Amino acid sequence: MRAESVFVRLESRLPSVQKPIQYVGGELNSVVKDWDCAETSGTGGPTVRWALMYPDAYEVGLPNQGVQILYEVLNERDWILAERTYSVWPDMEKVMREGDELGPIPQFTVDSHRPVGAFDLFGLSFSTELGYTNMLNALDLAGIPLHAADRGEDDPVVIAGGHAAFNPEPVADFVDAAVLGDGEEVVLAISEVVREWKAEDRPGGREELLRRLAVTGNIYVPRFYDVAYAADGSIEAVVPNRPGIPFRVRKHTLMDLDQWPYPQNPLVPLAETVHERFSVEIFRGCTRGCRFCQAGMITRPVRERSIETIGDMVENGIRKSGFEEVGLLSLSSADHTEIGEVAKGLADRYEGSNVSLSLPSTRVDAFNITLANEFSRNGRRSGLTFAPEGGSERMRKVINKMVSEDDLIRTVATAYSHGWRQVKLYFMCGLPRETDEDVLAIADLAKRVIAKGREVSGRNDIRCTVSIGGFVPKPHTPFQWAAQLDHEATDERLRLLRDVVRQDKKYARAIGFRYHDGKPGIVEGLLSRGDRRVGRVIEEVWRDGGRFDGWSEHFSYDRWMAAAERGLAGTGVDVDWYTTRERDYDEVLPWEHLDSGLDKDWLWGDWEDALAAADGADIEVEDCRWTPCYDCGVCPEMGTEIQVGPTGRQLLPLSVV
Repeated sequence: MRAESVFVRLESRLPSVQKPIQYVGGELNSVVKDWDCAETSGTGGPTVRWALMYPDAYEVGLPNQGVQILYEVLNERDWILAERTYSVWPDMEKVMREGDELGPIPQFTVDSHRPVGAFDLFGLSFSTELGYTNMLNALDLAGIPLHAADRGEDDPVVIAGGHAAFNPEPVADFVDAAVLGDGEEVVLAISEVVREWKAEDRPGGREELLRRLAVTGNIYVPRFYDVAYAADGSIEAVVPNRPGIPFRVRKHTLMDLDQWPYPQNPLVPLAETVHERFSVEIFRGCTRGCRFCQAGMITRPVRERSIETIGDMVENGIRKSGFEEVGLLSLSSADHTEIGEVAKGLADRYEGSNVSLSLPSTRVDAFNITLANEFSRNGRRSGLTFAPEGGSERMRKVINKMVSEDDLIRTVATAYSHGWRQVKLYFMCGLPRETDEDVLAIADLAKRVIAKGREVSGRNDIRCTVSIGGFVPKPHTPFQWAAQLDHEATDERLRLLRDVVRQDKKYARAIGFRYHDGKPGIVEGLLSRGDRRVGRVIEEVWRDGGRFDGWSEHFSYDRWMAAAERGLAGTGVDVDWYTTRERDYDEVLPWEHLDSGLDKDWLWGDWEDALAAADGADIEVEDCRWTPCYDCGVCPEMGTEIQVGPTGRQLLPLSVV
């Protein structure tokens, strides 16, 4: 495919679509390189070209840190060109498919408006499985054959990454490869393999390139593995079908985050996005051991950035982006060993300026008022968010979130007494062994929060927002064997809870209630624990018009169920088989050949501990940052180690020049 810009074909049509600015590119800190940058830079040898995609709209995709980091890491090399593309809205899709006298306008990058099909590699980052139909749409718009088996020598190698790539089996027919874990180093390693293959004049064609990637043991190429099914529909085995292909593919773990202080040149969006802030990841990984949390399990071990690197990244990001809000991100940011020093140092540095600091949802047992005051020192005092996850103490023991109701009340009392007026509490519905009573306990907890807030503040304008999401079992967690609650039962429990809250006139107006119905969770469950047979369902949904399934206004449960009926016909399995069925230890799970470092026996033991907790046992898995190792397997299996402080160093204010 020719690599000329399609912008001249696009420009006159932009006034006919909503938010045309999201398609024009040219953001501050974006990069535009020559198509043959290796030659023009004097590096020599072939150029390796990446099209990077977050498969959602620009407003969601542009702030994504994963794509921004890879975009920057790749473009730092003189011989690599990396550009970005995002999902186009239906109105733009219509314009592109109608095209002009030259034919349809292909999926394009926003940096140079080059056709995605002209690149060597097409990398997609999936943080949720509900982006799969957007991937198929982008492939089709790009003119890239939907199925990996149909692609020719000149088609890009399609590579999936992100959290959902830890079980890429539902999209195995559509991707050429998948990468597990941290991407910074592996995208450069992949680029080196592609460069060497191109320099040798592409020996063996596409098949040989994929073989070279697969034999590293770190890149999963689905076509090199065969799946055998038993008569009952379960998987008998997943085995390599070529010599030299590893039986298990290992995840990548980036050590010493201080050596990778990205993004150093944050992209500043032209259109409004979901996060208008500069974000700094202060550590990666979490060992709190919440049994439902895939992100915590697959990103182990914990690796902290030092206080000095955090300070440098914040200052650099503000200077280069102009953002006035800085988010200090991780899975549990208040757990950073020097979070108090980080907060005070940054608050001292930017006191009196227009820079504000924010922390994502905080664990109840990691919150302290000194920390909260530091983050609100510049006058912006937004609501506080806590995530008890389980409504009852029994449920919190099941999920290993060992926070008592009294702990929560003490924490919110401190917040309300120091001037906060609003608290948001996040819970899940449908957890293993949950009952109606466990969910209704959320109402009692919210009422106690409001009552305590009114008591300690002496005010009646106290608010508590209860936000509830449906639990979806995820691969590589102790709950990967759990049954998912069906959507009817989920909706009924949430209806009961809503009615209980609304009927109490003393508290009803003070408690906000936000929840999603159970239907999207069933589809997410189908995709998250599915195998290769689910690929037919995804394709059926896309062909039937499915796009943007993560957006409630575009999601259609009926479309997915009808597609599942057609796509799974004759397989002996159905949607319930993938979602509401509990698994046992001996079942071969679709992702067992993909190694996250977690020992299967350890995961199973933790699942049994969860069931024992549901029956009243008092079992807690403590955080291995502060206690002896509990043998989850990651550090010895992956050759890694926990990297935490304290460093004992201080973050000094900047000198004003």
